[in-house]
Amino acid sequence: MEDCDVVDLEAPELPVEIIVYILSFLHASDRKEASLVCRSWYNASQDLRFQKNVTFCFPASASSLELIRGLGRKSRCSLIISQLDGFSMSRSLLLEVGLCLGSKLESLALPGGSITEASLLALLPRLTSLRRLDLRGLDSLFMSGAFLSREEHRQQVRSALCGLEELDLSDLRYLSDLTFNRLTGCTPRLCRLSLAGCHIAFEFDPYRGCPVGAVEDSSALLSLRNLRRLLTEQKSTLVALDLSRTSITPESLRTIAQVQDLVLEELCLHGCKELTDYSVEVLVKHQPSLQRLDISACTELTNRSVEAITRGLKSLTHLSLSRDWRITEKGLTDLLSVSSLRSLDLSECLHVSGTEIVKGLTGSSAARAQLETLSLKSCTYIRDLAVLSLTQLFGDTLRELDLTSCVNVTDLSVRAIATYLQRLVVLRLGWCKEVTDWGLLGMVETTKCEPDQEMGDKGPRFTRTFGNMGFFKPPRLAFERPKLVTQNDLEQFKQLAGASLLALDRLRELDLTACPKLTDSSITQVVRYPDLHRLSLSMLPEITDASLMSVAWHCRSLTSLALSHCPGISDRGVAQAAPYLHRLQHLYLSCCNNITDR
Repeated sequence: MEDCDVVDLEAPELPVEIIVYILSFLHASDRKEASLVCRSWYNASQDLRFQKNVTFCFPASASSLELIRGLGRKSRCSLIISQLDGFSMSRSLLLEVGLCLGSKLESLALPGGSITEASLLALLPRLTSLRRLDLRGLDSLFMSGAFLSREEHRQQVRSALCGLEELDLSDLRYLSDLTFNRLTGCTPRLCRLSLAGCHIAFEFDPYRGCPVGAVEDSSALLSLRNLRRLLTEQKSTLVALDLSRTSITPESLRTIAQVQDLVLEELCLHGCKELTDYSVEVLVKHQPSLQRLDISACTELTNRSVEAITRGLKSLTHLSLSRDWRITEKGLTDLLSVSSLRSLDLSECLHVSGTEIVKGLTGSSAARAQLETLSLKSCTYIRDLAVLSLTQLFGDTLRELDLTSCVNVTDLSVRAIATYLQRLVVLRLGWCKEVTDWGLLGMVETTKCEPDQEMGDKGPRFTRTFGNMGFFKPPRLAFERPKLVTQNDLEQFKQLAGASLLALDRLRELDLTACPKLTDSSITQVVRYPDLHRLSLSMLPEITDASLMSVAWHCRSLTSLALSHCPGISDRGVAQAAPYLHRLQHLYLSCCNNITDR
């Protein structure tokens, strides 16, 4: 028998650029699995385009040391390290970060820890590529007032952080002029600064009018004068400032707004309860280039502030008026004429019903806001008519809609959303208790069950019971049970191309929390989104394992699934659904009585 020639048909290796292009179509978790194929696929998965906006978050522990060494193979990375303290493990961890990631680290956050000054001073000089530094709540650094007290330390930190663009010093109780100046003196090119929740002396001058430089910086207080000095020095680069939850006064805000040549694009004043309409009028007069403005929870503001914003901020793109309880619909008509506006937060504005918003949108599309994000959370006066009008007007632009706790919203609103907002990416309908299966299915409920006879109104009755002695007993209100969806109804739904939530095929987040009238009938037929990432079905007492199985089969991209307080969910349903949810990172099953240790 003659020997047969064996031909080695070896497949040619694909260029890295082609593999990178293929991997670009995959979800991050799928890309991780693909990187295990071979070395060339792993190298392709580490391409720079896949490292953007990737942040690694982990607590300080012995196992984190190996993780940090592994990250040293990446060309760039961002870290959030929690639970740091002054013990040897935390010191070793920070030292390892400096050694392995020093020139590769772009962002570092150390929130709420209690690290020592020596540990941070040993780390910062090595972070030569750092662009963002988050020191929120690190009171241990500033308590003694000795941080960066030595000139040689300041020179080392200054050479490393000369390119720092974003500095977060929120919630620091012991920040003073002295330590603030030492730190910001090492960061000469700041673009964004956060002092949210810091104790700033806006109404008290610790220097008693002495000129700058005549006395030493205060080691006890962070003063308005010192903040103004920083804004003056870095006015050429600083564009974003966060003073949320501080005691800033109208006069102090005017002082900041009037800093010569300071051009802010973003300003956050959330929870600044001392601000008045006058302060907002002065702000928009001196900072007309503002694009993002957050004045939420400023409870003294009224419609005057909204009118001033409309007149003065023609480049505004994002506005938050959440929890500004004195604002009514009067000023919203003109606000929607700001054509640059893209995001509007009116959550918990209790006097908003949507009527004036609709009036402000009746003009030509070129002369009105093209909203992409709209939050009407807890606006209890919002009704179906307003939602119907808004969906028709924003149908081409709206990507995110929040109607959480709009208790008067019914199935009509759901059908309007499904009909006109087919580009929607985020939809929140939590606590809309009047939403039923019929709304999600896009069908009209033609008949309802008859009210209980015993619940009918028979007029007031006189009673002499112990708990209501000698008073008229109020009549019991009639209760109509919603007609349940039958199998025949579902067959009709499959044949009709109605306005069901199936039309929202771009959804990435859906919240149906506490809509108690929803059952398996709608969840199994409608919640079928291959690209859905976040889903909340918590507090739906009527759904069972059937809904969970359907969601797992049709929504395999889920990373977060909430099923808390769902008594119909059992061990069997979770076990059957788990194999299909490979990307799931967060699963909430609290108070599901049929879930056991199994």
